[in-house]
Amino acid sequence: MTQVATFAAGCFWGVEELFRTQKGVISTQVGYTGGHPPAGGQAPTYEDVCGSRTGHAEAVEVTYDPSQISYEKLLGLFWENHDPTTPNRQGPDIGSQYRSAIFFHTPEQEQLAKASKEKLQQSSQYKNKTIVTEILPAQKFYRAEEYHQQYFLKNGGSTCHI
Repeated sequence: MTQVATFAAGCFWGVEELFRTQKGVISTQVGYTGGHPPAGGQAPTYEDVCGSRTGHAEAVEVTYDPSQISYEKLLGLFWENHDPTTPNRQGPDIGSQYRSAIFFHTPEQEQLAKASKEKLQQSSQYKNKTIVTEILPAQKFYRAEEYHQQYFLKNGGSTCHI
């Protein structure tokens, strides 16, 4: 039985590539979540999200087989591959759409996400910095335009800020 996890860690191209290549990940899709629909109730577009009109984050929805890769492993990859102390920014990408967030789908995911954030905050890794990652209930996930899906696989390259 598969499960779903949703992460926002900056530009979704690199984040998707990171998760897509893991053993046990069945599929990934990039999209927008954590905001509100634009006027008219349609799905937000890349332009809506980048224009800060909807409050959505660029995110990756990961469908995985928990018998092959655990949610804890996915959390570890999330934390290791972006800076969770920079509000509304990752590397050169600036704006609320690039914020750090975990959107949990189950009470167990919520508990594990909060515990992992607390453990990381208590470690010496970020010393005097505060982890600003939001941990929120999963909301409607809007699949991004097709040209964003598996961008690096289609166009070459392997990272954005990661």
